[in-house]
Amino acid sequence: MSDIEETEVRGGQGQVLDPETYRDSIGTMEQSGKRKWVFPRKPKGKYTNYRNIVSYGLLIIYFTVPFLKINGNPFFLFNVIDREFYIFGQPFYPQDFFILTLGAIASLIFIIIFTIAFGRIFCGWICPQTIFMESIFRKIEYLIEGDRNRQMKLDRQEWNTEKIWKRSLKWTVYVIISLIITHFMLMYIVGYQEILRIISEGPFAHPTNFIVMVLFSAAFYFVFAWFREQVCTLVCPYGRLQGVLIDKDTINVFYDFKRGENRSKWRKGEDRKAAGKGDCIDCHQCVVVCPTGIDIRDGQQLECVNCTACIDACDEVMEKVGLPKGLVRYASENEIENQTQFKFTGRMKGFAVVLVLLVGFLGFLLYSRGEMEAKFIKPAGSTFFVRDGKITNTYNYTFLNKTNDKKIVTIKVIEPAHGEIIYSASSKIQVDRDKISKGTINISFPENDMKLSKQNITIGVYDMKGKLIDSYQTYFEGPFKLQF
Repeated sequence: MSDIEETEVRGGQGQVLDPETYRDSIGTMEQSGKRKWVFPRKPKGKYTNYRNIVSYGLLIIYFTVPFLKINGNPFFLFNVIDREFYIFGQPFYPQDFFILTLGAIASLIFIIIFTIAFGRIFCGWICPQTIFMESIFRKIEYLIEGDRNRQMKLDRQEWNTEKIWKRSLKWTVYVIISLIITHFMLMYIVGYQEILRIISEGPFAHPTNFIVMVLFSAAFYFVFAWFREQVCTLVCPYGRLQGVLIDKDTINVFYDFKRGENRSKWRKGEDRKAAGKGDCIDCHQCVVVCPTGIDIRDGQQLECVNCTACIDACDEVMEKVGLPKGLVRYASENEIENQTQFKFTGRMKGFAVVLVLLVGFLGFLLYSRGEMEAKFIKPAGSTFFVRDGKITNTYNYTFLNKTNDKKIVTIKVIEPAHGEIIYSASSKIQVDRDKISKGTINISFPENDMKLSKQNITIGVYDMKGKLIDSYQTYFEGPFKLQF
């Protein structure tokens, strides 16, 4: 087995801290409050390979979704400026925001339940901060500056030719990557056609857009070039939220202290069990690979993002020394304390059912909205008129077609059922996809049938097959009558 790597990272004065000092301090900060720069070793192993597959898959999705369309609509667009919203190719409007609000509440419940059952797995596997940092920026850093020891050596040396060109190259690539990420992020807001048009016309034609792009790119660069893991350890509210959600049955990355303690350096041929020693050989490989600078052996910590780098590092060491893998693994605290095998408990099954139901509920919200939204509003200041024994009211209608198909509709009075409709144009009204159609109609009722001066009526909108696609309740005015 290779020699033990340096245990710590660059401190405030560039010193190397001993393990005990390391474990007694916050992973990315000195006890004095000074920043500790973390130089994690490049991870490798089974879980790292799985995470790479997930990360690259999500990155492909991120960089391709802006170009995807369904029935001519963007797959996803959240244009707050022009109030254009598309989710899975379906148009959404400000009138539909109650659905998005309910969806946001359901999503929050989903996150809470998921965290209670499975801990902070989201942070290590799906979070954009982790994916961009570990799968793009960190890999660029490894490629240019080398692995952990070379990075630490480069950081300590004077600003010579090697350090200047390596740092300059890394920072330049970071700027380019930040610009690319920002442009794709803005595509989710205004669409890729608009972004390409702005790029082709140049910054002087769109100074405001250019400034916004520069600011967002600068924010990305700042986060991934300098702030890094402190987003997870100091800023992210989800990391703090998990502290009140997890319990002893929550699945997290845990160190099996029952099996690992007492820690002791590895000696070939030694009977560790007879000597009263645990399986942990105190090699610190789980420490040097941690991207947030913690020691997983100190127990569950808020800084742990469940990235599994320590699992792969420990398994590699265990394999080399001939001890069983899984000293650091996904487990619950109860599983570690009771030394039981992992099993899918009834509690986890229940949570899984709830999660599936929530996903189904979100899907139902997205696809249960009506095909069309209709409104019938009396013009301001208008009243009724009586002619030929009939009372007539005027209404302005507004139809919003929420589907991807052209609609031809007609209007009928649902209740009271004997109302007569007089159209200002054709009785067959065409509403193009994702468009609004407006017009005016008159509705008449026999004078003898209207008993109240203001009576509720329901107006329906039907397609050519006679299917009711929306209804609207309004009021009908008539002459005041004394009731005896």
